[in-house]
Amino acid sequence: QVQLAESGGGLVQAGDSLRLSCAASGRTISNYIMAWFRQAPGKEREFVAAFRWTFGNPYYTDSVKGRFTISRDNAKNTVYLQMSNLKPEDTAVYYCAASRRVVREIRPDDCEVWGQGTQVTVSS
Repeated sequence: QVQLAESGGGLVQAGDSLRLSCAASGRTISNYIMAWFRQAPGKEREFVAAFRWTFGNPYYTDSVKGRFTISRDNAKNTVYLQMSNLKPEDTAVYYCAASRRVVREIRPDDCEVWGQGTQVTVSS
């Protein structure tokens, strides 16, 4: 089973950028669909970005399109989330997740492995 560890969170101002990393160990991420989710206080965990099973194209939730970019480096067994033009509403704990389910759009229930999360706080 793969293990995931996120890093790169922090406190930033609106308009700033951050890059989150998700380092995997135990197994190669090339056998998994990798995704990012986030959870704000008092809210449900929500999808942010992932790679599609077919062709591996990235896709995003509407609120981050054009601002966030998901990427992966299979050689480093690491997935990244580059976040630009951050907004206060992006404040949340960000989680990296892995799935072997063949689904069109990944949901939290589809993921079998989760990292511990990293806090991102955006001040206005």
